[in-house]
Amino acid sequence: MHFTSEQRLDDGVLERAFTLGGIPGILWTPGSASAPAPLILLSPPPLGLRKTYPRLVARARRAAADGFAAAAIELPGSGDRPRWPAAEQARAELRRVMAAGEPVGDELIDALVLPLVDKAVPEWQAALDALLALPEIGGPVGYSGGVISIGIRLAVAEPRIVAAALFAGSFVPRAMFEEARQVTIPLHVLLQWDDEGNDRQAALDLFDAFGSEEKSLHANMGGHTGVPQFAGEVAAGFFVRHLK
Repeated sequence: MHFTSEQRLDDGVLERAFTLGGIPGILWTPGSASAPAPLILLSPPPLGLRKTYPRLVARARRAAADGFAAAAIELPGSGDRPRWPAAEQARAELRRVMAAGEPVGDELIDALVLPLVDKAVPEWQAALDALLALPEIGGPVGYSGGVISIGIRLAVAEPRIVAAALFAGSFVPRAMFEEARQVTIPLHVLLQWDDEGNDRQAALDLFDAFGSEEKSLHANMGGHTGVPQFAGEVAAGFFVRHLK
């Protein structure tokens, strides 16, 4: 991990940009930590860290206020990373299908999501190795947001993650439902009831499939970008319960 810049935010949070194997990322740590801080992985949507920075830094500031470090890395094919032709083609086809009012079929969902999960999860695990090697960061680790299928795979494959807050706002391949049944960590799932780009029933079926003994579904009225501010407060409380 190579740090490329740092700045102190007005609330004392230390923000450092880094690269890891050519992958850009950002690490936020509390301003006055007296011991290694628990860590929350903030997974962005596939829009790029620059576009989603305002949302990410707001979540990181809240995490720091609760005593947690937070980190985000750029997803494959997003932001400043090299273009990924297969992903670009699948996204273009999704735009065409949705503009035409056609149903989004399983084959397209698989092409959009499964290769991204296969690439992104090992990168998150490598980032977790590097982050936990820093003296200012310790366990336990939580995962928050992003493409829900990435969160599912990480919850199954990565034992260092002990709790996850997931956003049911992206397409889910049928194969991921079987992986969801293997998830056992505590889950906090956010669902926008009128999400124009998401199949509500599929989101409910996915929640039902999760194997966790502790799982809660928080549904709010509104579209994909209409998440109310208080929803973030509820999610923050979830991590306070499970990471402290």
